[in-house]
Amino acid sequence: MKNVLITGASGGIGRAAAVAFAAKGYHVAIHYRSDIEGAEKTRQRCKNAGKGRIFVFQGDVSKATDVSYMFDRIQAEMGGLDILINNAGISDFGLVQDTSEEDWDRLFAVNCKGVFLCSRAAALMMLKKKTGSIVNIGSMWGECGASCETAYSASKAAVSGFTKALAKELAPSGIRVNCVAPGLIDTGMNRRLTREELVSFAEDTPLGRIGTPEEVAKAIVFLAEEDSSFITGQVLAVDGGVTI
Repeated sequence: MKNVLITGASGGIGRAAAVAFAAKGYHVAIHYRSDIEGAEKTRQRCKNAGKGRIFVFQGDVSKATDVSYMFDRIQAEMGGLDILINNAGISDFGLVQDTSEEDWDRLFAVNCKGVFLCSRAAALMMLKKKTGSIVNIGSMWGECGASCETAYSASKAAVSGFTKALAKELAPSGIRVNCVAPGLIDTGMNRRLTREELVSFAEDTPLGRIGTPEEVAKAIVFLAEEDSSFITGQVLAVDGGVTI
């Protein structure tokens, strides 16, 4: 069985991805920062879905010490890593003139620096085996930009650029790096939206609805597994056609 780590797996897309990998027989490492109850729910659902071992790790992906400690434990308890899913992320909504320097820095620390720190640690493990897969979670707003979400859009655009650059760097070592860019998905991150706003967005989506975490999880698993062995450096939109 292979080992997979999903960061930010206490709910939403991260939880759906963890359960999807568990159902396919993987040993799953669930990462969370503060929502221990959510992480426990994910662990239980993974346990119910598959027969692989389930591990839970806590930490802040924007802190090098936390990431280093987590990957040391992964090496010691799991024997290494085959797949990394960089899902941990935060959002922010507001006019650019109302965005503080602290808001901007925190978004980039989690959404970008966290991806860098975890990818760097995972690459060190994967390079020894000359194989591995990294899937970063971006956003459709990183591809086309969102009004009143400039910091978030910029941070996710950086994830797309990082994905393409790292894919070129690691490809000679047999390690693939791809990105999934979700559209509006039914997760806790979008609870700030009113029902009217959700309906309006669904009407503006070519497929006529918002997406589910499970639909994004299927794309993540596809890019992570050998079925996509000749795919690297790509950004796969799972957005109902919004960015067409």
